[in-house]
Order: sequence, then C-alpha cells, then structure tokens
Amino acid sequence: MSPEVSRREFLCTVAGCAAAAAVGGCSDITHTDFFRKRFRELEPDELKDIIADLEARQTAKYGKQTTISTKGPLPGVEYGYALDVSRCVGCRRCEYACFDENNQGHDPEIHWIRVLEMEQKLGINFEESDPYYEAEEVPEPGHFYLPVACQHCRNAPCVKSCPVGATWEEEDGIVVVDYDWCIGCRCCVAACPYGARHFNWAEPKLPAEAQNPNQHYLGNRPRPKGVVEKCTFCIHRVREGQYPACMEACPVGARTFGNLLDPNGELRYILENKKVFVLKSELNTKPRFYYYYG
Repeated sequence: MSPEVSRREFLCTVAGCAAAAAVGGCSDITHTDFFRKRFRELEPDELKDIIADLEARQTAKYGKQTTISTKGPLPGVEYGYALDVSRCVGCRRCEYACFDENNQGHDPEIHWIRVLEMEQKLGINFEESDPYYEAEEVPEPGHFYLPVACQHCRNAPCVKSCPVGATWEEEDGIVVVDYDWCIGCRCCVAACPYGARHFNWAEPKLPAEAQNPNQHYLGNRPRPKGVVEKCTFCIHRVREGQYPACMEACPVGARTFGNLLDPNGELRYILENKKVFVLKSELNTKPRFYYYYG
C-alpha cells in the first residue's frame, strides 16, 4: 500500500465509497494515525497516550488547558429528553447554547439543533416548515416552533447504515460517532430521517476564544474536515451529572432531560401523564426524544 494513502482513504475505498472520496468525503484527511484502532478496541494504555497527545495539541493550538474525557456510561442510566411544544417560543437560545458548548465550526457554521417554524393551521408539517425564519419578535402569531436534533434512536438507521461501524448506541442510550473512524461516506446522513447528522465539507474554523476546553472523546472535541457529527446529549456534561447546555439555556422551561429508568424522575412523569409523541413514529426508529403538549 502506498504510504501516501491515508487509512481513511483506504477504508473508504474498501467500503465502496470511492465516489465520496472524489468529492472530498475522504481525501485531504490527515488527522488520524493510519493504524489507530477503533475507540472500543483501544487498550487503556493506548487510549491514555492518544488522549495526552490530543490534549497537548489542543492546549497549544487554542491557548487553553484542554481536558478530554473518555468516561463511559453510568450504571442504571438510560438518557431521554422531552420537549413541551406548547412552551417553546422559537428564541433559538437552545440552538446557540449547543453551538457554543460543542466546539462547532464557525466557518462554515454548523448547528446540531434546528428550530423549525411551523404554521398552526398546518400542524407538524416538515415540508412547509421554515428553519431560517427571521421574525423580529417570537413567537410569531399563527406559528409554533419545533426544535429538532438527534433523536438517539433505539432502532437507529444511521447505526445500521454505517459501513465501518463508526457510529453506535452506548449503554446509556447516547448514539455516538468515532470521528477517527468515520470515512465521510455520508450513508448515515442519507439514512437519518430527522436531518440530524451534519457533514464537514470544509475544515471547520474554531476561534481560540470560542473553544470549549471541557470535552469528551466521543462528543465535543473539534472535528476535522470530512467527517459527520451530531448532537450527543452533551455527553461530556451528562456523564458528569450535569444537564445538556440546550436545556439550561431554555428561558421558558420547555426542555426536560433525565433518566428513563428512574420511576420517580420528572421525565418518567411526563411520559406517563402527558400527551407524548415522537417524530415519524411510522418509521419505527424508537427515539429517546419525546415531544408533548403541556
């Protein structure tokens, strides 16, 4: 094998996505050591060395002491989310809190949450929704708002479609991506019915002042060009007992995050006592993100 061929390009070719490489999906990727194992196959000493190297490089690049966690799922926890559609006012604070928290590219600007404006008379209608509304004041009369991000499905089409196993469901329900094994084929992007996965077409630009040094290996560490990324329920926060940034930013209390296995938790109360629905239930993706009318 030619030494000029990166591991990502080799895997991309083996997986049959040479067409993706031709348009930038796999080429020009040099951030990964050729023989690096998958995250789930790394030995503790190997992972320790990788994390030390990544932390040192980020600390030097951004001028902030960066820490990258590899903390795994907590026992007895399955995360879930609920959103009260009747409370959401479309302010987009959740969207920008997510943007600031998760080291998302500023140019091009990538957002993991999209807030959709919909007409009340049409109900939930994705074809007629507007993610780019520019109302001077929200909520706009005659409209309601539906924030959409990764639904962390139990039967996730993205996981099934990945040809190299770069995305999977963790024991606590968080669907994650190993950025060093993503080959940029975008099969998961096509498979996701919620438009929740985002591809880096260009090298993301993250200003030093915007970098969040508190990171997780499978979450908000800066991603390179040519990989897919998405919401991770703020894995670096929730596995430390904190709430996702989007929930803390909501000014009207429309968002609830918690443990689906806790019978006394607020999330379970909502699921058992409110008119709850999931998006595109006919597809049997079994989301862990629930919507309801309070």
